[in-house]
Amino acid sequence: MDDAIFCYSLLLSFSVNEFHSSNLFFACCLCALKQAPKTKSSEKSSAAKKGSKVKVGSSAASKADPLFPARPRPSRIGGAIRPRGRDLSRFVKWPLYIRLQRQRSILYQRLKVPPAINQFTKTIGKNEATTVFTLLNKYRPETPAAKKQRIKEAAAAEATGAKVEAKVPHQIKFGLKHVTTLIEEKKADLVLIANDVDPVELVLWMPALCRKMGVPFMIVKDKARLGALVHQKTAACLCLVGVNKEDKQTLSMLQTAAKDKFNNNADLTKKWGGGMMGLKTKAKLEKRAKAVAAEEAKKAAAGRIH
Repeated sequence: MDDAIFCYSLLLSFSVNEFHSSNLFFACCLCALKQAPKTKSSEKSSAAKKGSKVKVGSSAASKADPLFPARPRPSRIGGAIRPRGRDLSRFVKWPLYIRLQRQRSILYQRLKVPPAINQFTKTIGKNEATTVFTLLNKYRPETPAAKKQRIKEAAAAEATGAKVEAKVPHQIKFGLKHVTTLIEEKKADLVLIANDVDPVELVLWMPALCRKMGVPFMIVKDKARLGALVHQKTAACLCLVGVNKEDKQTLSMLQTAAKDKFNNNADLTKKWGGGMMGLKTKAKLEKRAKAVAAEEAKKAAAGRIH
């Protein structure tokens, strides 16, 4: 510090001409600069440089591997980790067709359903369905390839002069208009109607028509199962026009069962469906009934005291 004061005093003692000619001026300037006290800004810059060196070293040490990047998973509410042991299926947004069929089933339980629609909930049992579908499986309609082959063989037999059977084998009839015509003409021996036709108005009138014409009918599950019998995705109704000699006893047994359970069953045409309350409504009504009973008990107790 004393050296710096000495250098400054020398600089002040020089004249202007001596500044330009003397080398001592430059020596004094250098000495004054070296001995000058450090300011706060210079201290901060030196500290920042030191800190930057440390940061570079630390970042180099903790550099992540690009092949295996870190993906932290938040465990808060609504984060990536679901709570254990909880069924969250009721929070799932289901597809539209699933929501519609669930809402439809709930509405059928809550609302008063008229008998004409309610009868489609009364289907045949499992044992009867097994017997019916076993019989119908023998009379599935021909595929286009099988029909083509049969016609080809008949043409070849006719060309050779052999006797040809012109009669088409018994098979299931399907199609809404076709089945309706067969029922009206009383040619159908047994009619099967699907219970899940949508819209239900397509087959709503068919049980009444079968009763009027005296044709035995059954309501079965479901349209996809009926469709599989006739090489279709779905079928609203099927009917049998005739069977082979060995299956006539089975057919007559099914006709009797159909008439007892469906054609001659008066409850199907009179009994309403639906009207079932939900769990919340039941709980509310029970709570209300308990409150009314408690109030009545208080009144009765008060009357006895007086």
